[in-house]
Amino acid sequence: MSWWLAKRSIDHVVLERGELANSWRTERWDSLRLLTPNWQSRLPGYGYAGSDPDAFRTMSETIEFIEQYAKIMSAPVRTHTSVTSVRRSGDGYEVATNQGTWQCETVVIATGACNIAQVPAVASAVPAGIATLTSMQYRNPEQLDQGGVLVVGASASGTQIADEVQRSGRSVTLAVGEHVRVPRVYRGKDIQWWMDAAGVLDERYDEVDDIVRARNVPSLQLAGYPDRRTIDLNSLIHIGVKLVGRLAGINDGKAQYSGSLRNVCALADLKMNRLLDTIDEWASANGISSQAAAPHRFEPTEVEESPPLLVNLARGGFKTIIWATGFRPDYSWLDVPVVDPKGYIRHDGGVVESPGLYLLGMPFLRRRKSSLIDGVGDDARDLSAHLASYLSDRTSATRPATAALSR
Repeated sequence: MSWWLAKRSIDHVVLERGELANSWRTERWDSLRLLTPNWQSRLPGYGYAGSDPDAFRTMSETIEFIEQYAKIMSAPVRTHTSVTSVRRSGDGYEVATNQGTWQCETVVIATGACNIAQVPAVASAVPAGIATLTSMQYRNPEQLDQGGVLVVGASASGTQIADEVQRSGRSVTLAVGEHVRVPRVYRGKDIQWWMDAAGVLDERYDEVDDIVRARNVPSLQLAGYPDRRTIDLNSLIHIGVKLVGRLAGINDGKAQYSGSLRNVCALADLKMNRLLDTIDEWASANGISSQAAAPHRFEPTEVEESPPLLVNLARGGFKTIIWATGFRPDYSWLDVPVVDPKGYIRHDGGVVESPGLYLLGMPFLRRRKSSLIDGVGDDARDLSAHLASYLSDRTSATRPATAALSR
């Protein structure tokens, strides 16, 4: 957004509560890599220029990438500046921080969707003696006690953590709810290449039937492993991970699992095959089929005949529970009445109900790729155009146009 505002000659400041790339520095586990290939890190005026476009950045490489972007564009970033309040002030906004107060005409909220780990209410019933932590707190298997580990949640974080912990020699059980299964490589190309080329990632928010549902779809079961291997439930089963249904409750130390495991796995298989059908149809219609490997389908998810529905956690040898159950944004500092009862900002493609207020970096904000490094630039272009038009249409402005970007 700062790049686009500068290009439009709009004075602005970027407020960052920590260091540049703060969440990458402080809220990720040690071995995590980006889920998207290097070539897909395309930002306005900046992109990957190395010799390994199909590799996946480590966390340190991701931090360096963001630092370099800020440097080359001379972004007006104020680090260690925590926003404590944003409220209406006259016909603009007052932004209070630990480093002083800003007066501005417009505000862009780019704080992301992953501020607070979602921990289900059943966590309060976990028996004493079993340690619990979230995927935001997890760093590596060495921080875990020896013994069984229950990972709750089977999207990107849950499957990667289950894979790593199982390979460390601990016994892992994975509680599986709704998930999105995709292969890392299909027909010789990365699945992200296909989704990008076929236009899947460019689908707009006003082109889907149920945007609320689309914005709440779980993250893809993908990992940026150097060997480009697929991580799905079958790959986890093959290294010894045990699958159970969604964790429905804990009563008297006994975990109660949903009986829907087979159904949610069948649904994930069905949706994956629909995506592959879309890719195959696009490849055929655009003359790509002859340049790629032949179409094929993957084995259905293996589910045992009668997965357990009730397990005594203490007697089962569990020492740790890792909650990989998603995140939610934190708008406790936002003193503008635009947050709905579920804690999300009301907006239309990033244009918030309060004039001059914008949202950026949320899932499917304007496009299916909105929360990817590769997608936020297009959203920022659109929203900066709206912001510029808003400023130019104001007839009562008496001070220079200033946008405060809270991150």
